[in-house]
Amino acid sequence: MSASSKSNIIWRILPWLLLLAVLAAFIWVYIDQKASQQATWQPPRSETTSIPLNGDRLSDKPEPVVSYHTAVARAARSVVNIYTTQTVTQNPYMNDPVLRRFYEFHGQAPQAGSETNLGSGVIVSKDGYIVTNAHVIARADEIVVALNDGRKAVAKVVGTDPDSDLAVIKVDMTGLEALAFRENPIEVGDVALAIGNPFGVGQTVTQGIISATGRTGLGVNTFEDFIQTDAAINPGNSGGALVDAYGELVGINTVIFSRSGGSMGIGFAIPTALVEQVMNAIIKDGKVSRGWLGIEVLSQLRDPTKIDNSTGVVVRNIIPGSPAAKSGLEIGDVILSIDGVEMTDANSLIQHVARKMPNTVLSVQVQRNSKNMNINITLAERPSQSELLTPAPAVNDDPASLFDRPEGSSPLTEEQRERMREELIELFENGARPDVDPVLPESEPDFE
Repeated sequence: MSASSKSNIIWRILPWLLLLAVLAAFIWVYIDQKASQQATWQPPRSETTSIPLNGDRLSDKPEPVVSYHTAVARAARSVVNIYTTQTVTQNPYMNDPVLRRFYEFHGQAPQAGSETNLGSGVIVSKDGYIVTNAHVIARADEIVVALNDGRKAVAKVVGTDPDSDLAVIKVDMTGLEALAFRENPIEVGDVALAIGNPFGVGQTVTQGIISATGRTGLGVNTFEDFIQTDAAINPGNSGGALVDAYGELVGINTVIFSRSGGSMGIGFAIPTALVEQVMNAIIKDGKVSRGWLGIEVLSQLRDPTKIDNSTGVVVRNIIPGSPAAKSGLEIGDVILSIDGVEMTDANSLIQHVARKMPNTVLSVQVQRNSKNMNINITLAERPSQSELLTPAPAVNDDPASLFDRPEGSSPLTEEQRERMREELIELFENGARPDVDPVLPESEPDFE
């Protein structure tokens, strides 16, 4: 076949080939669009399946954690058991025949002698400083510290801060291991390990997660900024360590929410930021200095069913001669903000002022008779709780009665004592069962 004949055949076939290519392309696009319209919906996926604590992506499928042995081994050397003894005299309520009958009926009549309590602590320096809870060593005649390696020593009190429930004690020993503080703030969902001496059984480790941070308004301490965890915390854990998955300290275990006396998965620890502040002040000056306004405050009532709620803190009372009195603040004023920070409730105001040093000048925005105004207040040093003469809370009516506090219960007032008498009389005389469930009080004023 000649070259011209081949060329003619190609030119006849070429249009058909082009037509077939166009049809194939059209069919492919049609099928692709149809398939995309019928595709099953998929939920959005994270770009990384695992982000470790330092924020660096290691791999899409990291190796599962099978043990926290390294973290525990590092931290356990710095957690100590604390045993305190104190002289116990006859219970003053034993002078009341009804109350004495109640104690004797239940076999709980305290006898004169010595009493041993227990708690935990954390070594924070190689030269023997130990941080624990103030309520662990309250009214102790002698404090004995037992180390993880079996050694024991008598400790002396360096200082206490009941307002934050922290204390520093010191032992004269060598070869101590100080527990490292975590640099970055702990976050909700991080692994938490609680180390302490629950019920005196010996050093114990429990594991959970961080349930919440910044918990306030529990009515346990004057100054509250708790870490909440579901790691099991029981009586005896107070003053012990809450550490992260690397064995670094994130908080001091302090209190549990419980109606039974045992762990119910809601425990609270004081964060290291507050621990470090209080510890350094106690070691340096023997006390903690905080700013003070000198007012009695009450959060504005809020209805949880309403979208718009009023904010601010009502000034219920002003202590004569206090910084607030000198500044011109008046009873009934509503404090809206301090230094531009909104005051949402009484606790936020107390925490904000307590972080300031004495002689600090605050710019306070208040609402008086529906008008806003600014007042400058120079803070004084906050007196101790005993100097403030704050009335002791009712044992049965205080929210703190739901919390485990091995020591430091407030004595009953005459009114509360009389009510107990009436309940006990009904119990013994009529066979009725008194209400033993704690009763939460209505909103009461706080002092700042």
